Amino acid sequence: MRFETSVAINAPADLIWTTMIDVESWPQSTASITSVVRLDGGPFQLGSRARIKQPKVPRMVWTVTEFEPLRQFTWTVNSAGVTTIARHILTPGPAQSTTVTLSIDRVGMLAAVVDLLTAGLTKRYIAMEAEGLKRVCETESIATAA
Repeated sequence: MRFETSVAINAPADLIWTTMIDVESWPQSTASITSVVRLDGGPFQLGSRARIKQPKVPRMVWTVTEFEPLRQFTWTVNSAGVTTIARHILTPGPAQSTTVTLSIDRVGMLAAVVDLLTAGLTKRYIAMEAEGLKRVCETESIATAA
C-alpha cells in the first residue's frame, strides 16, 4: 500500500529543498515529529542517517538511500519484517510554485499488517509534514522578499 500526499508551495525550489533536508528542524514545523538527531556530520546526502522519534511510533534510524539535489531524496528504515521507504520529491509547478510529494511505502513479510494497523496515523502524519513544510517555506519566502 502506498500513502502519498502532494502540496503546492509558493516558494523557490532551492528554499524548499534546503528546508526539507534540514531534517533536525522538522520538529519545529510539525507535531508529527518529536525529535530528529543526525547520526553523522557534514551535509545531508546519500548515506546520511538520522534517529527520528514520532508520537505513537518507536524511535527509528533512517538512512538516505537515494539523493538527487534539488529534486528528491529517499530514506528507509528496517524493522521486524518490514522495510519502510519514505520519498520526498520536488516537481516544478506553474509560476514560481513547486509541488512537494511525500510518500510512504512498506515492503516485507509484515508490511500489509503494519499498513492496516497504522494507515490512519501514516496518512495524518504525512499530511501534517507536507503542510508544515508549506507553512515554513512560504513564510520564509515572504520574509526574504520583504
